[in-house]
Amino acid sequence: MPTSASDRLQALLETPAQPDSGYLDLLGAADQAGPPTGLTQRLMRTTLLPQVYERYWRPALGRALKGPFGPSMAEEVSLATKLLRLAPGRTVLDVACGTGRFTRAFGAAVGPDGLAIGLDGARTMLAKAVGEGGPDTVAYLRADAVHLPLKPSTVDALCCFAALHMFAEPETALDSFARVVKPGGRVVLLTSARRGRQPARLIESAGGIVSGQKMFDRGEIGAALRARGFTKITERYAGVTQIVAGELG
Repeated sequence: MPTSASDRLQALLETPAQPDSGYLDLLGAADQAGPPTGLTQRLMRTTLLPQVYERYWRPALGRALKGPFGPSMAEEVSLATKLLRLAPGRTVLDVACGTGRFTRAFGAAVGPDGLAIGLDGARTMLAKAVGEGGPDTVAYLRADAVHLPLKPSTVDALCCFAALHMFAEPETALDSFARVVKPGGRVVLLTSARRGRQPARLIESAGGIVSGQKMFDRGEIGAALRARGFTKITERYAGVTQIVAGELG
């Protein structure tokens, strides 16, 4: 009898998770994993935002942050798939998956023998993701995105778009990313990128404080990945964002 995507995900976890409304849950009664970091993160847990997230909120916010020449959300999905070098049979983890736009695309890319895992801490986001359907190769997990609950070296690729700057412990999250990616595996991140010159740097730093988001410097994430054994680093900037990819050596 074929093994379901949820069963395959369960086998990759360090601790068994409880099934809950179409996804696996490791957080139980907790509202979220870790301390809240600001307004933006709190909005992710509301019931309204997931309903408008993919169609309105994320594209509009992304355009404001990326500027007129940055990639659209659809182009982000395509770029992430390409940078991760997804192929049939691969296992890919989408960290802070939200409503599952990227996860569903990854599930299609890895084919029937692959596995696409969407991980998020918000029940409302995961409920919307499950309701959107998608390939049978997709499984969702409610868990801590900073301290990933997967066994070491279990995924071929890891994506974390528009989330690292909202984590209370981004450095710990990067450590965790490196731990679960297999040698030769790929990672791609979209996060903040503060410019170096004033007054833009001051304004962008203030915006990060107000919204509860960390403003990384340009080049900071690439350097952090290199320090964790990633090579073949590529960096792409648009507005106050950066898309950084690398391969674990």
